[in-house]
Amino acid sequence: MGKHPINLFLRFILELIAFTAAGIWGYGQTEGFAALILAVLCPISMAAIWGIFAVPNDPSRSGKTVIKTPGIIRLILELLIFGFAIWAFYSIGMTIISYVLTFFVILHYALSYDRIGWLMKN
Repeated sequence: MGKHPINLFLRFILELIAFTAAGIWGYGQTEGFAALILAVLCPISMAAIWGIFAVPNDPSRSGKTVIKTPGIIRLILELLIFGFAIWAFYSIGMTIISYVLTFFVILHYALSYDRIGWLMKN
């Protein structure tokens, strides 16, 4: 199920939501021009981490990587990024969105049991 097109689409949407959460959170941390800078740098930083640290030959990705990462580390990075997004929404008062995001992250990983097993072995 981890590489099923519908689950991959769900993960892609979750990624976009996580990056959006980082931008909204960054914008709210300060005022003026600095807020705009954080609104851009926070999601770009998260996207860079997401794209750079990957497990070689991950069947749910292109299989290519910039920095070869053990599967367990990749899984932890994914959970930290999604966890940050959930916390970010919650911390800025968007609690319902944080709960909905939590549900869909759990659903995604429940459907990705085969990928999680693969990550744990690699």
